[in-house]
Amino acid sequence: MPMAASIKEVAALAGVAVGTVSNVLNHPDRVAPATRERVQGAVETLGFVRNDAARQLRAGQSRTIGMIVLDSSNPFFAAVARAAENEATLHGSDIIMGNSGNDPDREARYVTLFEEQRVQGVLISPAGDISARIGALRDRGVAAVLVDREGGPGDHSSVSVDDTAGGFMAAEHLLDTGRRRLAFVGGSPGIRQVADRLEGALKAVSEHPDASLEVLEAADMTVLAGRAVGQELVERSRDRLPEAIFCANDLLAVGVLQSLLLINGLRVPEDVALIGYDDIDFAQSTVVPLSSIRQPAEEIGRTAVTLLQEQLADAHAPARQVRFTPELVARQSTRS
Repeated sequence: MPMAASIKEVAALAGVAVGTVSNVLNHPDRVAPATRERVQGAVETLGFVRNDAARQLRAGQSRTIGMIVLDSSNPFFAAVARAAENEATLHGSDIIMGNSGNDPDREARYVTLFEEQRVQGVLISPAGDISARIGALRDRGVAAVLVDREGGPGDHSSVSVDDTAGGFMAAEHLLDTGRRRLAFVGGSPGIRQVADRLEGALKAVSEHPDASLEVLEAADMTVLAGRAVGQELVERSRDRLPEAIFCANDLLAVGVLQSLLLINGLRVPEDVALIGYDDIDFAQSTVVPLSSIRQPAEEIGRTAVTLLQEQLADAHAPARQVRFTPELVARQSTRS
């Protein structure tokens, strides 16, 4: 494998000093246009690639922001990350992303990796209690913001959604359509978002003495996991089927919908009403358009970067917690 061209070789080919090449790469406005073009031509001729890691070590920090999400295959997190990336670009930064897969150990490895890369800061949608690790990052001068999870007052900056309110909205909507036997389908109750959405649903049901809520735990928060839960339900006798199902995210709801409708021929919403959470892009394009609780993914991503920039501008700036209120989007899957 050929050796990568060095900055000295670029300088020699362009007939300039090494410092001039450095200025072209880092401060092009300081270099005359003709000289800049000559250096850029040498860079292209030699195929020079800057050693950004070395530059970061000299500067003590990079232009990158590390971002860790729970599930990169979930369109909700993809939308959050895309908005964060767009916002970071406006601040001259780039985002590198890691997927924890809801695994705290994997999450910890990404945090360590990002620290080693001298990132400006870290955006984390945590898999568990990450307070101690966030505190340690802050002590070492690394800014961090919790994403889709609320930090304690005065503790860590965070951007989140009121998931308890969202869970209440979902269950109340199903109850308002006249359904009384409800089921909740979620992943592990150790996932804070799942626990909060269930809490809200239980509160709504508790206000209706003739209503009930069955809790069903899915193996994961995916379409396949939702399909498996749906299959379990349809194997019951009709009189034991719930009248309505609230899924903790849209992927689960799509899986349940597939099992109910496409595999077993039940009618949605006539036999079973169904609502999801997140309002991902294709929720309105499913065979039966899916009702959902909308999270403002773009606002979450942009706000996360804004909060991080506040910390980068002033390390002593007080922590801020931004909480959005979700919104009910009613479609055909819950209509009476």
